[in-house]
Amino acid sequence: MVTIKDINTAIRFGNLTNDELNTIVEALKYARAQMTRRQARALWPGDTVKFTSTRDGVTYQGTVEKIKLKFALVKTPTARYNVPLNMLEAV
Repeated sequence: MVTIKDINTAIRFGNLTNDELNTIVEALKYARAQMTRRQARALWPGDTVKFTSTRDGVTYQGTVEKIKLKFALVKTPTARYNVPLNMLEAV
């Protein structure tokens, strides 16, 4: 079985062509889009979620107010945040 370490090594030190690298990039974009769609279907307004800010590293907990295409509007006790769907975890 191929591991993540093997894949990373092949990308960094392998003799991949530009077309092969573009194929890998497209596969990653597709996988991220699918993950975002699954997360959007799993959440509803009123659900309690948590997320960790990439700016200050603080974990916030709040309530989903609105689901958008790639983001959710989350209301916490201190503020409202527009959070990428793939950063949210249901509580």
